[in-house]
Amino acid sequence: MNNNRWSLQGKKAIVTGGSKGIGEATVNEFLALGAEVLAVARKHEDLQKLQESVVGPLHVLVADMSTTEGQKQLFSWVESNWSQLDILVNNVGTNIRKPTADYSSEEFDFIMNTNLRSAFELNRLFYPLLAASEQGNIIHVTSVAGLTHVRTGSVYGMTKAALTQLTRNLAAEWAKDGIRVNAVAPWYISTPLAQTVLQNEEFYNNVINRTPLRKIGKPEDVAAAVAFLCMPAAAYITGQTMAVDGGFTINGFHPQ
Repeated sequence: MNNNRWSLQGKKAIVTGGSKGIGEATVNEFLALGAEVLAVARKHEDLQKLQESVVGPLHVLVADMSTTEGQKQLFSWVESNWSQLDILVNNVGTNIRKPTADYSSEEFDFIMNTNLRSAFELNRLFYPLLAASEQGNIIHVTSVAGLTHVRTGSVYGMTKAALTQLTRNLAAEWAKDGIRVNAVAPWYISTPLAQTVLQNEEFYNNVINRTPLRKIGKPEDVAAAVAFLCMPAAAYITGQTMAVDGGFTINGFHPQ
């Protein structure tokens, strides 16, 4: 067996939102598989903690991916340090939970810029470097909220659904350049963002009751899916959205 099919040895990878939750787990997974990783986040102290906790070729950059300035800052770092980019994980995301009629224009723009526009612009910026890899990979971290209705708010759901469609479009458009584009769509994962609602016992029980595996996912569960999709072993997979959801999205109505 060719073990290189199941390795990321020597790959150059970016993980946005890389200091916590799914991003942090993905950074650790990539490092364990031999990649050189640049983790990007807004807070210096979070990235410092990450650096202190990992082993391997990790770089960190403090930058806000919801802004044009932050995106250009990231591109400048990569262009100055790497001749190509093998993996771009668009993981950065945020949410404000409100009824649709209650969102302000500023809140709408903030969620859109962070979750959707950041990924769109980074994909375009890094397209030449991903093409230079000849086996580039883009991974969008979406959500089951982009596949079906869950109580996350309509704006969040819109951004995640758009990322799912962007995955399909770019997979077809950029296949000729050797770039594969896939997405992972988590259900509730034990991250700082999710804990704000999962600490409500009634809400937690409702989530568990709708999840066939009857447990909350771990960041490592999502990171493993992200890493697989970037491996040579997944070389014939593109344009797909993999639900990492304990069976939630296929769980229909089951009368007792």
